[in-house]
Amino acid sequence: MKNIIAIVIFLFTLSAGAQGHQAYDDGEWFRFRIHYGMFNASFATLKVEETNLNNQPVFHVVGKGRSTGLLHLFFKVDDNYETYIHKTTGSPLRFIRKIDEGGYTKDIQIDFDHSTNTAVVFNKERNEKKVFTVQDNVHDMLSSFYFLRNNLDVENLEKGEMMSLNMFFDNENHEFKLKFLGREVVKTKLGNIAALKFKPYVLAGRVFKEKESLTMWVSDDKNRMPLKIKADLAVGALEADIDAFKGLKHPLNIIMK
Repeated sequence: MKNIIAIVIFLFTLSAGAQGHQAYDDGEWFRFRIHYGMFNASFATLKVEETNLNNQPVFHVVGKGRSTGLLHLFFKVDDNYETYIHKTTGSPLRFIRKIDEGGYTKDIQIDFDHSTNTAVVFNKERNEKKVFTVQDNVHDMLSSFYFLRNNLDVENLEKGEMMSLNMFFDNENHEFKLKFLGREVVKTKLGNIAALKFKPYVLAGRVFKEKESLTMWVSDDKNRMPLKIKADLAVGALEADIDAFKGLKHPLNIIMK
């Protein structure tokens, strides 16, 4: 069950140049309930706060995941992901990954320099720093979703359309791809909500059955609020649903409670 919460945070933080529409703001907060098979495995949260980093105004986004119930007894999970996003460009300035998943730990800080297309990766457990070359308009796993929320051209989306962006994660450059599947109404704890349906492309192997194992839904409104994901894993299946929220920048259109 390792990486379950990390997968959820990553997917809910995926749905170039100056930003367009502003989908989120200071004070936004989401909580998701994660199910693994028959078990309520954990909760994950995402929070946005305004602050400054190196004298630059930023949005500080924090994603946290904690195991609960039986999973916590047998496999403790305590994950923390953070990104500092420049308020004007939407580019990440710093990314933090501090996790403990059943004894598997990582404590990493990545500082991006977009003027030189480099990333300084500081492994705090080893007290080791390395410099990597990154792609233009690169994002981390959290900033990518908030960037797409602001820049997704919802009005002109066509079924089957593919989107991609450059991502740096685990010391490597990746091309993240996302396919638009259409529009649906999703039943949630909050009520029925009109949604945009996407399929992120992932690497098949140890975690996922195949590259098209994931499906995710975000609200079809100005918030582009993450609502739900389904994932077929190499072992079992995972579902995550919006459980609570506050601080939305725009009104949420609930069709029926």
